[in-house]
Amino acid sequence: MRVHLIKAKTIRNYVLKNAGSHIPFGEWLSKVKGADWHKPSDIKQTFRSADLLGKGSPRVIFDVGGNNYRMICQYAFGETEVHLFVCWIGTHAEYDKLCGAKMQYTVNVY
Repeated sequence: MRVHLIKAKTIRNYVLKNAGSHIPFGEWLSKVKGADWHKPSDIKQTFRSADLLGKGSPRVIFDVGGNNYRMICQYAFGETEVHLFVCWIGTHAEYDKLCGAKMQYTVNVY
């Protein structure tokens, strides 16, 4: 199923404020446009470094730009497409702070 990216504007805004992220997020967006996902494990077929969160959470952590950036998204598989919601974007160091506060399951900045 095709991926319907919700809040793609969030990624564009992040890239505008973080010039070094332009190419990595452009590559990420290209992969998402061509993705064909039917179950959560398909996400890992497209993005090998992606981490599906446990505890029944419908969230995935994407490593972007050689692990320089992290993005937390929530997914919902529908009948005809996968909805992918951008919940948070930041550097790897900023993500580590979220993990320390155990917020990766609940953060929803956008």
